[in-house]
Amino acid sequence: MNYVTGGEWTRRQFVAGMAATTAVIGGAVPALAQSELSGEAGIKELMAGNERYIAGKMTSFAEDLKILKEKTVLKQEPFAAVLSCADSRVPVEILFDQSIGHVFVTRNAGNVVTPEIIASLEYGVAVLGIKAILVMGHTNCGAVSAAIAAKEVPGQISVLYQHIMPGIYGAKGDIPLAVKMNAAYQARILSASSTVIAKAIKNDGVKVSSGSYDLGSGRVTLGD
Repeated sequence: MNYVTGGEWTRRQFVAGMAATTAVIGGAVPALAQSELSGEAGIKELMAGNERYIAGKMTSFAEDLKILKEKTVLKQEPFAAVLSCADSRVPVEILFDQSIGHVFVTRNAGNVVTPEIIASLEYGVAVLGIKAILVMGHTNCGAVSAAIAAKEVPGQISVLYQHIMPGIYGAKGDIPLAVKMNAAYQARILSASSTVIAKAIKNDGVKVSSGSYDLGSGRVTLGD
């Protein structure tokens, strides 16, 4: 993220998009950044990309070099945001078959909503114009498992517990259920605790959804 002082950086300058490519790769037309997708359509495009990933018919890699050459280093125009766990087995852009500049990704262990995450996603909505936000957990999540066990851990790892435990109350040790409950809880917290996002949901059609990624099958299942 580049910061420019002296009032030189306006929203219009920032979101001025790179020219939309008309290339059709493998019979699919991927959504392009700032493609005017609604919140609902943005979530649907993420899920369509996940289906391409599962089917082994990905289109995004062919775009990467072209997009880099068109100077995405100078700007970003994502159509959706994803709050994901920091787990290395959850490569967000790959599993949604999206290329450079398409998805605004925020990550931490347990995909929990913190002030820093809220600030980042508010930036995505207020400045980048994102209308689709997905909070995504995953199977075999170590952070959720640790919160359920509530054992002593080194350093500051236990700080995560306070963010996860309220959302998984009632899971009764069922980790797959707790993962889904946590993602849904974090999505509700995000929608309610950010005045910027709450207003955008009401007035601008922003959609906040939750989901879970299955490490075995590669499939993302929406929770709402």
